[in-house]
Amino acid sequence: MSEETTAAAEIRVTPLADALSERYLAYAMSTITSRSLPDVRDGLKPVHRRLLHAMRELKLNPESGFKKCARIVGDVMGKYHPHGDAAIYDAMVRLAQEFAVRYPLVDGQGNFGNVDGDNAAAMRYTEARMTAVAQALLQGIDEDAVDFRSTYDGEGSEPVVLPAAFPNLLANGATGIAVGMATSIPPHNVAELCEALLHLIKFPNAGFDKLIDMVKGPDFPTGGILCESRETIQEAYATGKGSFRVRAKYEVEKLKAGTWQLVVTEIPYQVQKAKLIEKIAELINSKKIAILDDIRDESAEDIRIVLEPKSRNVEPDMLMESLYRQTDLESRVSLNLNVLAENGKVPKVMNLREALQAFLDHRHDVLIRRSTFRKEQIERRLEILEGYLICYLNLDEVIRIIREEDEAKKELIKAFNLTELQAESILNMRLRSLRKLEEMEIRNEHEKLTSELNGLKELLADESLRWKSVAAEISEIRKTYGEKTELGMRRTDIGDAPSAVVVPLDALIEKEPITVVCSQKGWVRGMKGHLTDFSDIKYKEGDGPRFAIHAQTTDKLLVFATNGRFYTLGADKLPGGRGHGEPLRLMVDLGNEDDIVQLLIYNESRKLLVASDDGRGFVVNEKDVIAQTRNGKQVLNVGGNVEAKLCVPVHGDHVAVIGQNRKLLVFPVADMPEMGRGKGVILQKYRDGGIADLKVFKMEDGLTWASGERTRTVTDLTEWFGKRAQAGRMPPPGFPRNNKFT
Repeated sequence: MSEETTAAAEIRVTPLADALSERYLAYAMSTITSRSLPDVRDGLKPVHRRLLHAMRELKLNPESGFKKCARIVGDVMGKYHPHGDAAIYDAMVRLAQEFAVRYPLVDGQGNFGNVDGDNAAAMRYTEARMTAVAQALLQGIDEDAVDFRSTYDGEGSEPVVLPAAFPNLLANGATGIAVGMATSIPPHNVAELCEALLHLIKFPNAGFDKLIDMVKGPDFPTGGILCESRETIQEAYATGKGSFRVRAKYEVEKLKAGTWQLVVTEIPYQVQKAKLIEKIAELINSKKIAILDDIRDESAEDIRIVLEPKSRNVEPDMLMESLYRQTDLESRVSLNLNVLAENGKVPKVMNLREALQAFLDHRHDVLIRRSTFRKEQIERRLEILEGYLICYLNLDEVIRIIREEDEAKKELIKAFNLTELQAESILNMRLRSLRKLEEMEIRNEHEKLTSELNGLKELLADESLRWKSVAAEISEIRKTYGEKTELGMRRTDIGDAPSAVVVPLDALIEKEPITVVCSQKGWVRGMKGHLTDFSDIKYKEGDGPRFAIHAQTTDKLLVFATNGRFYTLGADKLPGGRGHGEPLRLMVDLGNEDDIVQLLIYNESRKLLVASDDGRGFVVNEKDVIAQTRNGKQVLNVGGNVEAKLCVPVHGDHVAVIGQNRKLLVFPVADMPEMGRGKGVILQKYRDGGIADLKVFKMEDGLTWASGERTRTVTDLTEWFGKRAQAGRMPPPGFPRNNKFT
């Protein structure tokens, strides 16, 4: 007793790392080969194969009645698949969903979920049976077409792979995540696949450029538009890896008074409609798509998502382009053709031609096995029929032997030189079969079977005949599921790769008038509307007004600082006008030692004149000062005690400069260089001090300045006209004592 216990409890000393790696490797291989990756031959994972086999055992053919899904799941779990019922039922539900599988394998009755992402009803409520496609996958399984193996408990047997008279791998696609690898195969149009298969039979080394003419791209059950270039699709199929951009299909519906609305009729594959609508509604509420006013779901059996623009002046293409960029109305479907090859034992990433060829090779093997099986059946039947014919020719003697001899079987074999099978068949013959008509039927049957046998022998001996037979089967599939049939019609349109449609900023922001207010201490805010009376604006204690300009929420703001940098802000990003706003320094990286010089509305066609306090400056194009980061863009180089002091728009042909020494100089704008960055040139020469103010004006209009509540204008400026970098002369009488033009 103790010896048996000791033998049973044998302990092996193994390093922990070796033991763990050995067990993890076994788990990984089990996941890869027995759970997550489809077989290249039938395109099924084990759970799907077992489901179809169990449904066949239950005789759930397309023409038969339905059975409860709980019954089917129970059979699969009890006989073939030792996993949870929820996992099995989920796999079965997916095979029945027309929006998830291009060619459904299960015909469901009841609630099997919907495109909104709702779950199917419990398995006790739903019923199912196989579709014609599933029946095609099982065609010939009783004719020794494939190998069988024992089930997990050893009580039954299950097919290793299905005969698959349908190119299921590429037609329905597959997704799966294993250990260290994954697979993602989008669905395709079976008529196109059949065309490529027939071409591959004739030309086994066909190029991908030719195959692409037939397999134009994925064909998703939910339709949509495939927006990829031919080169991208060809590269993906040639390598077995890539991705496809799919966009929703929409229509423009004209309404009264020139208004219109967009109606989305097809959405990308595996996008849940309810979540998509929820996402778009969030974008509308957060004003990230300002030109979209409302979204409604008017879907019934078909998809109908209505999008209402805020203005009829908006371009439909521009609205959809912004939605494509921000929502799942455009999505990418990956291609990773990772399948089990070499009789379902080795994972391998295949290209399109290899996957198609693997299906053809499988069909060729199935044809040989079915033909061999049928040949053996015919040979057995012919042997029996020959025994029957001997019986009819010697009917009286046969009857005598059966009646009088003790061992009739041995006597029959001895008397007529029969085989064991023939003698047994004669003894099992019914009396009614002895009539004359039966003899004629046997002779006719013998003749037909002999002819069929000769045909099978010829088929098995000639490979070219076998490939013709495979081609005939594929042609029949193409006819059954051709593009003229409801199920076979291509659903996904092939479009061009999207062009770079420019979506302007104001298309994404709701355009509203605002007044941008910036205080002396740099607190900025955006007050609704264009204010005319700025005296009612309140500031923090010890602070006061500095800038107040009218703008739109779609505008960009330019901030020029004493460090010579330009900063860019979106007007829509400004805090509201209820409080005192926020410090501008928190919105951009403006140091505490620097101050704001100018605040402007960006105008890309305008030029600016910038100057430092030592009297140097230059003209710069406004489009060249836009900053892409919070850190701003250095334009005017300053250093030491020198700071940027002035920034004025260039509206005119002459520049008036006045220094702290109260000297005025006027010269042409043309004397100023245009630069992108630098210190600039001397505007006015000073012995002491620096620049006080400058102005760009039109000579024909004269030079104006504010004098109290009035505006003074001097048209004769001959006395102050000179060349850039001169010292200038004292200004006209009445010029402000603060040396400012405004």
